Amino acid sequence: MSHANLLAPPSSIPPPTALSLSQKAPLILSSSPTSSLPWPLSLLFSRESPESWTIHENLLLSSLRTGDDKAARQILDRLTTRFGAANERVVALRGIYEEALATTPAELEKVFQGYEKILREDPTNLAVRKRRVAVLKSLGRPADAITALTVLLEHSPTDLEAWAELGELYAAQGLWSQAIFCLEEVLLVLPNAWSAHAQLATLYYLSTPSSLSTLSLSLRYFCRSIELNDSYLRGYYGLKLASQKLIPLLSDSTSVKRNNNPEEEEAGPPPKLATVKKLEELATSKLAEIVRQYGAGNKGWAGLDEAEVIAARALLDRDGKMER
Repeated sequence: MSHANLLAPPSSIPPPTALSLSQKAPLILSSSPTSSLPWPLSLLFSRESPESWTIHENLLLSSLRTGDDKAARQILDRLTTRFGAANERVVALRGIYEEALATTPAELEKVFQGYEKILREDPTNLAVRKRRVAVLKSLGRPADAITALTVLLEHSPTDLEAWAELGELYAAQGLWSQAIFCLEEVLLVLPNAWSAHAQLATLYYLSTPSSLSTLSLSLRYFCRSIELNDSYLRGYYGLKLASQKLIPLLSDSTSVKRNNNPEEEEAGPPPKLATVKKLEELATSKLAEIVRQYGAGNKGWAGLDEAEVIAARALLDRDGKMER
């Protein structure tokens, strides 16, 4: 049986796929990837590989997502036996397991205190520092989570996952300029990450107060995201929304007075009205195609997030652009 999907990060797969993967736990746990033969024969006949432990780790996370705590515990025990209780990844996975089993704020606080103890003994454990941030978010302490991530980034300034997480926290607090800065840091390292371009475009789109310059920047980054991935649903969805907001502003652009500020200088001259209308038409056409292909169950489109497809259909239906 192929376990290719278990080599992908569980957070990137939809719930039905996570359930399907977690159901493979009995099969995987029925055999050991290590050999029971004495060394050095164990090296010759072991079925162990880096991929086998990636599968175990992702199966553990999928099992927790679907509530199979028993299987998750067995996998965690197997990882602990193989790599040791002090292994940094094992420590983090144990923390995730304890977080998943916590049902009250008090139990979560106990997990948090456990992380604090680990970090006092080993301040360099970045995996636990990140789990500490996750618990602070769960406890409803976003300001503390922001502070914790800021400290983490001072010691690891190229941690893109931390920059992206910090951007999300700032955005949730309505701190748009700080959130935008964080996503720009991500793009400095990953300039071709279409999802990061779309996320930055979304921040400009949502930022308040909305203006011609912020919407122009939003349009630019959404365009870049679909340039990098011409079947990217979120990119086309955002492009359509940004275009629809820009069109009335550009219709009255002769009366818009542009101030000399850094944001407007970054945005450059506003796009032409005719260009934005064409982009809106393109986004509408591509969204309709994606929705049709997904609805027909065509190969290559089945991996889309169903909720995103539903949202795209609703947007097209609202504008009367979806053919029945």
